[in-house]
Amino acid sequence: MDSTARIGPNALLQLVPVLDRALGVAERAALFARAGVPVPPPDAGMWPEIDVARLHRAVAQARPDLAPGLMRAAGLATADYILANRIPRPAKALIRALPAPLGARLLTMAIGKHAWTFAGSGQFAVARGRPRARAIVVTLTANPLACGAAGAPSCHWHTAVFERLYGTLVWPTAQAHETACCACGDVACRFEIGPEV
Repeated sequence: MDSTARIGPNALLQLVPVLDRALGVAERAALFARAGVPVPPPDAGMWPEIDVARLHRAVAQARPDLAPGLMRAAGLATADYILANRIPRPAKALIRALPAPLGARLLTMAIGKHAWTFAGSGQFAVARGRPRARAIVVTLTANPLACGAAGAPSCHWHTAVFERLYGTLVWPTAQAHETACCACGDVACRFEIGPEV
């Protein structure tokens, strides 16, 4: 992991209220302390990737039963923040107005241009070929937020971000599934996003 790489602060900021609601302020504070990560101020800029990764791992290790749901809730909240504050209204209107395949392609291009905000030192790419009609497949090689050794894909935060973005702007019934994961020993985390079948 690159000690100088940075990730957008919402990977931490949106997790704070989720943890507070689910676990209480004291346990959330203990998780941040255990990870050695300060709680970012609301106006935080890009945050060290290593801190974000340590906190995501701390949640997965301390609360393996709740971690998937907690990380999903934080990912949905992150996507909601992006939709409200980072995608201009005309761009949202254009993506929604286009036929879904074109809207999905345009949104994917925009995500790729801003991948540094959620990929850190990982490398984002659009995969060639489609596993099923109308699906978008993206990969995140060397994903710094993949949480340790796992028996199943564990990037619930990224999966939720993608699902909400595409669900809001392209396919109302969008689903995202992680089909390969660095935490399982795969070279890249692989996400399939498309309308519910």
